[in-house]
Amino acid sequence: MKLKEKVAVITGGNSGIGFGIAQELKREGAVGAIFGRTQKTLDESAEKMGSDFIAVRGDVTRMDDLEKLYEETAERFGKIDILVANAGGGVGAGTLGSVTEVDEDAYDRMADLNLKSAFFTVQKALPHLNNGASIILVASIAAHKGFAGMSVYSACKAGVRSLARTFSAELIDRGIRVNVLSPGTIDTPVFGKMGIPADEAAQAKEQFKSLIPLKRMGTAKEMGKVAVFLASSDSSFVVGEEIIADGGVVNL
Repeated sequence: MKLKEKVAVITGGNSGIGFGIAQELKREGAVGAIFGRTQKTLDESAEKMGSDFIAVRGDVTRMDDLEKLYEETAERFGKIDILVANAGGGVGAGTLGSVTEVDEDAYDRMADLNLKSAFFTVQKALPHLNNGASIILVASIAAHKGFAGMSVYSACKAGVRSLARTFSAELIDRGIRVNVLSPGTIDTPVFGKMGIPADEAAQAKEQFKSLIPLKRMGTAKEMGKVAVFLASSDSSFVVGEEIIADGGVVNL
């Protein structure tokens, strides 16, 4: 119970990595809110999280939705101790594309979801954060490796990594620590949403596994355990840092 009665907010906490993080934070005693766009998965996740967590529907690219998230959390639980800015990823057509293919609209949508939203998720939270709070920004190993077709996404995640340093410098007087969790390939429902047949999705999984030194994908639960470390006093001397949890892809 490293996080007993700590108040946590997890954006994108209704599925995938975000839900895995929310579950591990709860397992260590945290209460709080999960935030996401899809009502169905919010309802399903809220039922699993139980009465100690509320589910708030909204979009991290909308300022009024972020403000609603923090107001509802504060009304129910008081000030926030842990903020996980996890929401991000692909946005349909234009998610993948070479430098010759990406148009301005696709660029803006990717940047809004994966970089701009991280900045304002933190900014809008500041009046509601306790001094000494922990902020965890979820980036990606795409910030460290050149994957063809992922130039905009990768640049955004590199920007998220940079924000951890500058936010830390700006918030250190309040004792607020900002750190980064950068996952590699994680086995989440996203593989079922790729718009390809199940056998092709399974083949894609195997291809990803072959690139990972540990020869398997990570799990959302494993990402949650890293988040627990960054959220708890176990990491009290860790500031502006990044933990890469990728099975060895970047460093081996």
